[in-house]
Amino acid sequence: MPNKLLRYIGISIALLLIVSIRFFEHKLFYDPFLQFFKSEYQNKSLPEFDTFKLFLNLFLRFIANTILSITILYLFFLNKMHIKIAAVLYVILFVILISVLFYLLLFSSSPNYLFLFYIRRFLIQPIMLLLLIPAFYFQKLTSQ
Repeated sequence: MPNKLLRYIGISIALLLIVSIRFFEHKLFYDPFLQFFKSEYQNKSLPEFDTFKLFLNLFLRFIANTILSITILYLFFLNKMHIKIAAVLYVILFVILISVLFYLLLFSSSPNYLFLFYIRRFLIQPIMLLLLIPAFYFQKLTSQ
């Protein structure tokens, strides 16, 4: 029982850290699009941004959320194969999404703001965790 209790405490701490990243996002990360997408952005032009600084901060936030998400997945399932699969999926997801995001920001004359919003959202929020938990749980149920 203490082992299970420690796992639940670890999951709770990781979830609390994910919430903290979201709560303190303005203080922790450079992202001029945070305020932009909270306003009526449809008729505005994109805000000015420092490309390198934006990429670095998106990367750092993605890594922080990924590490916490993988920790939660491991503590939830205790399966190293799940962690390997999740890590590969996170890397592939990051490469694809960051490429599309910067293509839209740097080379598109009029990017679709809604598409831009959702790509960015996928990078800065732990949405993959919400998809992987039921997927791994279903896989666990069907393999027994």
